Amino acid sequence: MSRPIANPDLPSPPSGKYPAKAHAKRVAQWIADNGGPKSGVIYLEGQTTRMTEDDDTATQFRQRRHFYYLTGCDLPDCSFAYDIAAEKSTLWIPPVDPEYVMWAGMPLLPKEAKDRYDIGYVHTTDELRAGGKSIAGLISTQQTVIMAIRDRADLALFHAEKLKKYEPKLDFDWARKGIEACRVVKDGHEIAMIRHANIVSSYAHEQILASVKRAKNERELNAVFVMHCHANGCKEQAYGCICASGTNASTLHYVHNDMPLEGRLNLLIDAGCEYECYCSDITRTFPLNGGFTKESREVYELVLQMQTECMGMIKAGVKWEDVHFKAHTVAAEGLRSLGILSKDLSTEEILASKVTTRFFPHGLGHYLGMDTHDVGGNANYDDPDEMFKYLRVRGTLPANSVITNEPGIYFRKFPLEQELADGKWREVIDEAVLERYWNVGGVRIEDDIWVKEGGCENLTTVKSGPEYIEAAVNNG
Repeated sequence: MSRPIANPDLPSPPSGKYPAKAHAKRVAQWIADNGGPKSGVIYLEGQTTRMTEDDDTATQFRQRRHFYYLTGCDLPDCSFAYDIAAEKSTLWIPPVDPEYVMWAGMPLLPKEAKDRYDIGYVHTTDELRAGGKSIAGLISTQQTVIMAIRDRADLALFHAEKLKKYEPKLDFDWARKGIEACRVVKDGHEIAMIRHANIVSSYAHEQILASVKRAKNERELNAVFVMHCHANGCKEQAYGCICASGTNASTLHYVHNDMPLEGRLNLLIDAGCEYECYCSDITRTFPLNGGFTKESREVYELVLQMQTECMGMIKAGVKWEDVHFKAHTVAAEGLRSLGILSKDLSTEEILASKVTTRFFPHGLGHYLGMDTHDVGGNANYDDPDEMFKYLRVRGTLPANSVITNEPGIYFRKFPLEQELADGKWREVIDEAVLERYWNVGGVRIEDDIWVKEGGCENLTTVKSGPEYIEAAVNNG
């Protein structure tokens, strides 16, 4: 009998209601603590149903993450308000539409939504749009500041006849700032969601390793990953899979995923699923024939060393720029040891030249949560320093944040070949040695790291040691 696609041995997903009330209270407290209004209403609208152009079917629904953070609600066409002073949360969901019922069955009713979500009160949106008592009651007894997100709120709603007498003041800054700051630090439920997404994604990565020798094309391995995620309860992908064989792996966000595997050395796959809106983000690189070449293994072990040494630095309070610089330092020393970079230069001279940005051009990692590149990183893409320009997180890491640790070494012919032809890097790069490494393409190893006081925990469970990688490919 054939083995079922779903794995019954995987741990069960986390249980319990999403802690929406605690999130709303925390955001309100952050706003008050940082100079914002101490009373008023935080108002958000969820994502609306969108129709496919020139078709009568809806596009794939993706809930607005700020809305989900305060509600845990994954329904379209909803609204939410939080009365700060009363600590009262209200959710409005679509009313029953007979035509909808004919095509899709009964929607969630207010009582059912009240039971499912961590919300104080649930009404229907027809009452809200009429300027009904629900919204009026929230703003009639307090300072009428309504904190919303510009372009994501129905402003006409707050100028309806029943609300005009309250003269609500609209603010478009505090809600976004408060939510984005609070989303950086995860609570236990959020960590459990990210952990589960990692467990399922790690299992799917293991199934790719077991399938490599039967695959002929990049898209087949992409399909293996998606199939095993979906079969094990994670229908949505956190981002578009990167399934890059051979020199395709030198393209950081490779999108084609359709090239034949024959004649190529390695495959880099960057893929992660979502669980209940929370993401995983994992990258593995492995030899397609089950055995690293000398050059591929040298680069792989260098990237693993970069990741390992950075992992030892990750803890609450560490400055992320320092961890990123450590990755470049290890890269400089490793490329120098391999002879790709001149052994006549010191590590300090190599780093000062910025040549490592040609081999490791991206940032070491980014925050992870409801978005793959999660909010709150305070990136500075205008930084004139090439080494930090693409670093998506700046400053110190707080406890209970989740960050990716994803160093890489890439052999990108553009623009490096032209720069070498123009005489740049003449005293830094040994072109004869570099020539042996072009076919390696690129190596990246990426895990998702829970930042703690005094250390960290790796939430990614698929192994990355070179011996394991080769054995997994060979043993299927």
